[in-house]
Amino acid sequence: MQRSLVSAVVQLNSQADLRSNLTACEEHVREAAGRGAEFVLLPENFAWFAADDDRARVAEDLDEGGPIIDRLRQLAAELGIAIVGGGLPERSEDPRRPFNTCVVVEKGGRVAARYRKMHLFDAELPDGTRFAESATTTPGREPVVVAVGKMRVGLSICYDLRFPELYRRLVRAGAEVMVVPSAFTERTGRDHWHALLRARAIENQVWVLAANQWGRHPGGRECYGHSLIVDPWGGITAEVSRGVGSATGRVDLERVELTRRRLPCLEHAKLTL
Repeated sequence: MQRSLVSAVVQLNSQADLRSNLTACEEHVREAAGRGAEFVLLPENFAWFAADDDRARVAEDLDEGGPIIDRLRQLAAELGIAIVGGGLPERSEDPRRPFNTCVVVEKGGRVAARYRKMHLFDAELPDGTRFAESATTTPGREPVVVAVGKMRVGLSICYDLRFPELYRRLVRAGAEVMVVPSAFTERTGRDHWHALLRARAIENQVWVLAANQWGRHPGGRECYGHSLIVDPWGGITAEVSRGVGSATGRVDLERVELTRRRLPCLEHAKLTL
């Protein structure tokens, strides 16, 4: 029995306008679904991209509902597809520091899983740009793997990409596909984005779907784009490059099984987490 799913990664230029951002998301999700996509990944900050200390104002309780999660649920149910909302502000116990949450909405509109970003981006880049995500975001604690149709999907967000132990934990929990919704910067992206994504795919022998923001955003932040799909051998099978849009490809899980049989490096690992 063939196990595959037509999947799409959406690249956006989200701004500090919730309504416009959600409209853009819907347009691109509908376009991808029209090309046959059954699984659509949105980038980090897809619904709101502004100063980090402003995120708390639009944070939602995913159980009670709100403009962001309600739109995703309605769209998934209408189109009969699964949608991954790459990173949205979810209320936490600290009202000033919401979670940065990746939410999976299955085709019936039910929230199937949520992953709260564990690794927060606190860094000073070579050009002097500073980031302090931990000042405005509560970190998550648990890795998450969820079944989407016949796929087992490991969830992560942006800066998580630099921590290979997370992805090995996910693959040990059965992940065959990894999602990496991101707002990866232009400065680091041009040097590290493709290399890190391909490395995570190769070392774990999984498909990697990465949806990134692109262009300039409030506060002067600039993102790299180049949303892509990587196969278990590290080959790029689809890519958006620059601008907004989406890329679609068939994620064939038989490729995972074949790669692992031919080169059983996961079985040969000597060190465990």
